[in-house]
Amino acid sequence: MMKKFQVITLFPEMLAGVFGSSMMWKAQKDSIVELSVIDLREFGIGPRKQVDDTPYGGGDGMLLMIEPLWRAVEAAKANDPTAKVLLMTPRGQRWHQSLAREYSESEHGYIFICGRYEGYDERILELVDDELSVGDYVLTGGELPAMTIVDSIVRLIPGVLGGAQSAEIESFSDGKTLEYPQYTRPDSFNGHNVPDVLMSGNHSEIAKWRLENSGKA
Repeated sequence: MMKKFQVITLFPEMLAGVFGSSMMWKAQKDSIVELSVIDLREFGIGPRKQVDDTPYGGGDGMLLMIEPLWRAVEAAKANDPTAKVLLMTPRGQRWHQSLAREYSESEHGYIFICGRYEGYDERILELVDDELSVGDYVLTGGELPAMTIVDSIVRLIPGVLGGAQSAEIESFSDGKTLEYPQYTRPDSFNGHNVPDVLMSGNHSEIAKWRLENSGKA
């Protein structure tokens, strides 16, 4: 069953390059995932398609209004009724590799809400299943976190990466270890040589070297 990812954003063009390149493109071509972008402006209010307004109680900046957000989520749900709604926010749960694997193995699709300006009307949380953060810093919008999280999930779905073990030997695949150093041809470049053990053909010694040279998170 094809896994669906839908991203609600005011800036659909931001996602075009990422969703149309590399493994994301391949996953769609092979019908493993469906990646789609929902333009929040299409659900705006009035002839100007308004999506933001000043916050009650005063304060700087503008908030995304509840009505356009609500209708955009409803439209996404109509396309994938069992999808989980994810809100990109600095106050959300910190994203990490074990969560990426959990989400990749889930039967559900995902709807991402990308905030903008000073945030969003809090009432949208009634439709949200999980709030997620990619770190303790503030960005101008939720698009970059959404793309990061989608990428980290999609690449773990069976059939997306080239080798069966590709996702298993990478950094953080066990939740704590960084990947070991890797080399390719030529074996000598500007006086820097590939470690002899890697060219020895001794698989047990190679495995030992890789373990000893894996960093710790």
